[in-house]
Amino acid sequence: MENFTNDTIDTTQLPKFEEVVFAALHPNYWIVTLINLFVMFFVLATALGFLLFFNEDLLEYKYKIIVAAAIFCFVIFVFSRIAFVKKGFAFRNHDVLFRSGVIATNTIVIPYNRIQHVALHIGLVSGYFGLAKIEIFTAGGSSSDIQIPGIEKEQAENIKQLLMGKIQKQL
Repeated sequence: MENFTNDTIDTTQLPKFEEVVFAALHPNYWIVTLINLFVMFFVLATALGFLLFFNEDLLEYKYKIIVAAAIFCFVIFVFSRIAFVKKGFAFRNHDVLFRSGVIATNTIVIPYNRIQHVALHIGLVSGYFGLAKIEIFTAGGSSSDIQIPGIEKEQAENIKQLLMGKIQKQL
């Protein structure tokens, strides 16, 4: 216990994740997002149509309901675009970073030595556009800690191999 030291760390000299240049999601992922939104809006419009068709009491409010639904769809569209633009990822020597958010920006930083498992998923629509999603898991949870969508399949495979290599070095 004679060699124990507990020096103060100068927090102003720590590396700043805010200075990291984040890679943007693939532009085709916006098209995937639009297709998903279209499907959601179609289901919403169908449900609204059935509601108005089978409930005659609501017919006097149909224009207000339709305008409200259109405003709702527009707001969802705008927030989806903002979310797409703000998402980004970066891989550094010792950690992976993922930035997301609409109103507030969240940045998740996971050191490689905390990663337990990496999964690659290719969805129906995103697969058609040659895109995949990387999921990164750390210890102690059943869901992924980071999900990075909108990455080209080949790049996603390379990222998975990089992360699996980092995991193997820890063992």
